[in-house]
Amino acid sequence: AEGKNAVAEIFANVHKHYKNLSQEQLSDVSFAKTNLPFAGDLYMGHLRYSTTGKSGLSYVHPFLRRNNWKAKNLCMCGNFNMTNIGDVFEILTEQGQCPRIYSDTNILLELMGHRLDREVERNFVDAQKLGLEKRAITNYIEENVQMSNVLKTTMQHFDGGYVICGLTGSGEMFSIRDPWSIRPAFYYKNDEIVVLASERPVLQTTFDLECDDIQELKPGQALIVNKRGECSLQQILEPKQNAACSFERIYFSRGSDRDIYKERETLGRQLTEPVLKAVDYDTEHTVLSYIPNTAEVAFYGL
Repeated sequence: AEGKNAVAEIFANVHKHYKNLSQEQLSDVSFAKTNLPFAGDLYMGHLRYSTTGKSGLSYVHPFLRRNNWKAKNLCMCGNFNMTNIGDVFEILTEQGQCPRIYSDTNILLELMGHRLDREVERNFVDAQKLGLEKRAITNYIEENVQMSNVLKTTMQHFDGGYVICGLTGSGEMFSIRDPWSIRPAFYYKNDEIVVLASERPVLQTTFDLECDDIQELKPGQALIVNKRGECSLQQILEPKQNAACSFERIYFSRGSDRDIYKERETLGRQLTEPVLKAVDYDTEHTVLSYIPNTAEVAFYGL
């Protein structure tokens, strides 16, 4: 789907598969898994603002690296801008790869996919040493893949701001934040769900949560969920000096976040005296407004 009605078209396509089902059927997990094409245990999606000057379906996240072996399949999306793609491209070519597309997304996918392949092969050797054969080896690999190994050997090569999410064909899911805290990431977990998003209000609204119920993913930290649903926080990269992107705070983020609201309101209040001086205190002949919509809270502070 493309164009201004893309979201409506996508949801209409999804809804047609279950709009005639009863509430009892929709509440039945076993029925949903068997009968609904979009029902599952893992969900991942991302709307990335185009920073390349290009658009089209080929730039839509998530990206998929396919393989006949389930454990080697990798799906990935993220909020990122990598600044050393040339260096990472050289690493790939030195290993014998010939990436078909020169972009941060594809280079990241190929390098992480390569490291995932190595992790699978490591487990393959271990399984053989244990005397396992055929499908037993496959099952062993899927049970013992360590995504922390993949992330450590992949992300050490990248420089930039990012929050990256991914999942594998064998059922592991992960997210990692850059060590400078440039990009924001928040998560919530309980006995039933683990969910992560770039903004806290999304989680609050969707799951009816209080602000303090939600945690911030720390710099260089990864949130990893294995195929058994076991969740862990692992430090993948050493945290660096905080360099959070100011644009995330003053422009991108939703004003309904508690901290964002207070910050923008304060920013607007601090503009009061400069604005009054600019109009020579002639408020009767001054019209005040705000552009864009994310400046609304600052406008109220002013």
